[in-house]
Amino acid sequence: MNKLLSAAILTVCAQSAAAVDLFNGRDFSGWELQTTPSASIVDAFRVLPDGVIASTGAPSGFLATTQQYRNYTLHVEWRWTGKPGNGGVLLHISPGEFDRVWPVSLQVQTKNGSAGDLLPMAAGSFAEPLTSAPGAATRIKAHTAPDSEKAVGEWNSCDIVSRDGTVEVTVNGVLQNRVTHVAPASGRIGFQLEGTPYELRRVALTPLD
Repeated sequence: MNKLLSAAILTVCAQSAAAVDLFNGRDFSGWELQTTPSASIVDAFRVLPDGVIASTGAPSGFLATTQQYRNYTLHVEWRWTGKPGNGGVLLHISPGEFDRVWPVSLQVQTKNGSAGDLLPMAAGSFAEPLTSAPGAATRIKAHTAPDSEKAVGEWNSCDIVSRDGTVEVTVNGVLQNRVTHVAPASGRIGFQLEGTPYELRRVALTPLD
């Protein structure tokens, strides 16, 4: 293959893999909220002047994209604005599962002290063994490297790679978890509300062909 053709192919690949900001910085177009009790998005989230998304953390539920995704990289930055607590990124929320507070999905934990843990939510699953006790109410595969979460108030970054049922999670540059044969392997992407205010920024998804 000649150099000009190789360069052209690389250019096309780069263009097709451009990152997409999942929040437009103005409003919540392309997102839906599911909570109990029922609430509107403006009750639980607001867009700050610098494009940061601020969440009240309540009521219990999640904010999710209306679009579904399969193979991608996802970059998320979050921080606790007060006392730290619980939260998570939901991957592959199943179609038809939008009517429940904890939907079928794979949760990437952002809970303070547990960032990078993976939770198969409801009927979600993956091949690797859990680290939680057998029969525990919350099923967990704990993160595998030493805790890499930053101090409360500082911005954390989470980079997720999802390809054909394999998911890898990196927190602040440290690979923390990897699972295979994830089910569901595609679906909506969401953010949990579990009682604690937090902020999001630079939520960007890059499709993987």
